[in-house]
Amino acid sequence: MMPLPAHWESRPGELAIGNDFQVAFIGYRDARLNDAVQRFTDRLSRQTGIPFFPKGTLASLTIECLGAAPTYPKPGEDEAYQLEVTGNGATLRAKTTTGILRGLETFLQLAGPGERGMRVPAIHIEDQPRFPWRGLMLDVSRHWMPAPVVFRTLDGMTSVKLNVFHWHLSDDQGFRVESKSFPKLQQLGSDGHFYSQQTVKEVVAYAADRGIRVIPEFDIPGHTSSWLAAYPDLASMPGTYSIERTWGIFHPVLDPTREQTYTFLDTLIGEMAALFPDPYFHIGGDEVDDADWKASASIQKFEQAHQIKSSHELQAYFNHRVQAILQKYGKTMVGWDEVIEPGLARDTVIQSWRGAESLSDAARKGYRAILSGGYYLDHLKPASEHYAVDPLAGDAAKLSPSEAARILGGEACMWTEYASPETVDSRLWPRLAAIAERFWSPQDIRDTGSMYARLSFVTRLLAFAGVENRSNFVPMLDRLTGNRGSLYEASALIDLADAVEALGIVGRRDEHKYSSLVPLNRLVDAARPESEPARRLTLSVEAWLAAPTQDTGSLIRQQLLTWAMTPVALHELGSGNYLLTELLPVADNLGHVGDIGIKALDFLDKRQSPPDGWAASQLQALTEYEKPKAEIRLAAVRPVRLLVEALASNPGSVKPVTR
Repeated sequence: MMPLPAHWESRPGELAIGNDFQVAFIGYRDARLNDAVQRFTDRLSRQTGIPFFPKGTLASLTIECLGAAPTYPKPGEDEAYQLEVTGNGATLRAKTTTGILRGLETFLQLAGPGERGMRVPAIHIEDQPRFPWRGLMLDVSRHWMPAPVVFRTLDGMTSVKLNVFHWHLSDDQGFRVESKSFPKLQQLGSDGHFYSQQTVKEVVAYAADRGIRVIPEFDIPGHTSSWLAAYPDLASMPGTYSIERTWGIFHPVLDPTREQTYTFLDTLIGEMAALFPDPYFHIGGDEVDDADWKASASIQKFEQAHQIKSSHELQAYFNHRVQAILQKYGKTMVGWDEVIEPGLARDTVIQSWRGAESLSDAARKGYRAILSGGYYLDHLKPASEHYAVDPLAGDAAKLSPSEAARILGGEACMWTEYASPETVDSRLWPRLAAIAERFWSPQDIRDTGSMYARLSFVTRLLAFAGVENRSNFVPMLDRLTGNRGSLYEASALIDLADAVEALGIVGRRDEHKYSSLVPLNRLVDAARPESEPARRLTLSVEAWLAAPTQDTGSLIRQQLLTWAMTPVALHELGSGNYLLTELLPVADNLGHVGDIGIKALDFLDKRQSPPDGWAASQLQALTEYEKPKAEIRLAAVRPVRLLVEALASNPGSVKPVTR
């Protein structure tokens, strides 16, 4: 299960799942619950491969719901549930339909093959979330994400009990929502890629049916090049503007000193507020470049007349004006942590992207806050790093109980400078499931080994929910080959892709001149953030070094041999293929790593000492092989380094092989 429940107890027995599986209801029932159960049975059928033909009156799963959830999900609503599974049937109880939604996902995670067929193990669960705000921010501006991407992302979020979809809808590279009041926003600011208002309504309804709130973000006053491409009169400096093709922080910003700006925002916010029923509305407020403010004579004159002493104070003035507009339309402001300035309304929610210090600072100043620092998925950090970050750890652990109560939870962030509709799923999943557990489960659930073991299972389970992090992998590799070569050669590319890890934004932004027009079709785009084969082999090496067995040793050797042979096939496949040419040095390094691992394994297996200086020279070579090439890192180095380090420390310390 992921997230792990607040409380659970395994019981003897199991509930068999067969063709006669059916659901019964006790108590409250409505259209949302009916639809949820239909989705549940459809997915359970896909997971098990069993078609259901309910007959008779005996229920496999009984749902007891006491009442309706809000028509649109509300912050802090009751999401608790109880699930009881015995050999005779299962019962799912909750006060509202939202709790039932969460419990159905747990049931799906429990279902799988047993000794005698598909089953759910007997278990008692009492569960509720730790934090009320458990979100994902998806940037659809830098790279456009069509509606199907949004829908399947919502399905994945549902599977791991996330409940806030933060939709980053405007930035320098695109304004992504149809405005009927200001149609040039989508006509000139989107490259033709935007959501119609009807699509927005469909997304909001789709999310609400799954107990997920949708919070829009329109980033102002900076990151507004796409706005100014359409309406240049809003800019701080006169000129002609265009949407940006590259990434970064740009000079064009809204003019906060002109009434025209606020008249425009009043109309636009009113139009957008009508599309999004959530009480919260995100204004961004981050990374404002004040160069144009300082260069504008009229803005400087305004600052002097109003005794505004700095650009920070000018942005605070802007925020206060925007906040009044939001209040007019019944919305509460959310902003990135730069918006905190004296006088900011206390009901503002602060989203901390700079970490625990700014999060706790907001809470101490009386603001409710959510944590995103440490949950930036676009950095492609391992799941373990995200899992170790806690909204109430670090500086936040020093808060008083009343201050800590202002920490509402957190949001993972998926910025899309280096993600496309084809690759974004692999950047979100499965690591987002580990973050979801941090937001839902008790704070003392922190075992990284357990997390990874369950994450491996959830990765496969997400496919049945429609997530495409696995299904896109092989087709992208086939495209790299040009659909040429033998099966052996193509499988060698899979072996290489499994042995590497893609670099995130920090590793990629200085390597190439990227823009929104550069195709994301290389191995770095297909490769995963974490190499599961390398991680598993590392665990096997650790186990073998502690207690060598012939079976484990054979598995290690088999993987090392595969890596050692990879360059031969790839050199044949890569001839005349520009997409593969950059990978040949990486493949050569993988072959060397495999060879080093085999030799180290031989020395250890035979309890022999290597030649003087061999281990030291090989460790130095591994360090070189691990350095990124083609914006990928050779994860295969890690388990091999363990073998060589064991030799370097004491070759005779390895225990005899157990057969």
